Amino acid sequence: MESETDVVALGSAIVDVIAHATDADLRRHDLVKGTMALIDADAAERLYAEMGPAVEVSGGSAANTVAGVASFGGRAAFVGKVRDDQLGGVFTHDIRSVGVSYATPAAVGGPATARCLVFVTPDAQRTMCTFLGAAVGLAPDDVDVDAVAAARITYLEGYLWDPPEAIDALRRAVGVAHAAHRRVAFTLSDPFCVDRHRAEFLELVERQVDVLFANEVEIMSLFETDDLDKAVDSVRGLCDVVAVTRSEQGSVVVAGGDTLVVPAALVADVVDTTGAGDLYAAGFLFGLARGMDLRRCAELGSLAAAEVISHLGARPQVPLSSLL
Repeated sequence: MESETDVVALGSAIVDVIAHATDADLRRHDLVKGTMALIDADAAERLYAEMGPAVEVSGGSAANTVAGVASFGGRAAFVGKVRDDQLGGVFTHDIRSVGVSYATPAAVGGPATARCLVFVTPDAQRTMCTFLGAAVGLAPDDVDVDAVAAARITYLEGYLWDPPEAIDALRRAVGVAHAAHRRVAFTLSDPFCVDRHRAEFLELVERQVDVLFANEVEIMSLFETDDLDKAVDSVRGLCDVVAVTRSEQGSVVVAGGDTLVVPAALVADVVDTTGAGDLYAAGFLFGLARGMDLRRCAELGSLAAAEVISHLGARPQVPLSSLL
């Protein structure tokens, strides 16, 4: 790894299994459209067997984000746990092949590598069922302290805020980053995550996070309101920068007393919204790490999100640097 990295991310190392589905399919499996639900190994096997033809690609929210940073030409690293099985090998190969440094040792026992079953409906909404498997085995000793200290920004995903050891790993990374006078970024990930951990997330945002990412549903859930303006006013000042994504309405960036409204980039055909928030964060973090102003950061986020929703899968199909 070079002496200084733009972004290091800690998150769930997951292989995505993506297939088209109908609203009737979602109802049949009792799934809530547009959300992520945690499932056990048995449910993962059952749903996988009932899915239509699928595309299998390495994913995971934070891993997608650093893959996007690398696609912009940034220097990126990832910390996340896989098992020493076939999918673990696939994940390791894929993330390294896009230029992301990845050195977390694979688990030699325990649950299999995590996978996320993604059902994409005709309106391009994605509904995810995630078996976390080995991903939740991330422990404080897995944190590459040198990588965190060398990164301009350390990025954490809310999806991993469940198992105690993983929480301890994330907290350790925060401590290392701040001791090295680096920025810490955090994504709320999903409204269900917010519902489970609201008090901890609020404490984290107020005391330890410098840059917060959320979509409008997540930020409203955090402050238990159905009024986006009220939620934005509530989060203002809790951390340095807040970026709230609003799908086709673009994003709102809040920094101190300033509020920027940035439109979404145009997309000819929305195919699959999987990874839109992850890639928005990629563009934003790349710009921030390179010293760009906040409006340009949000524009890069919109550009990356537009690319990824134009095809199946949560990682860019063309170098994002070529779109600049």
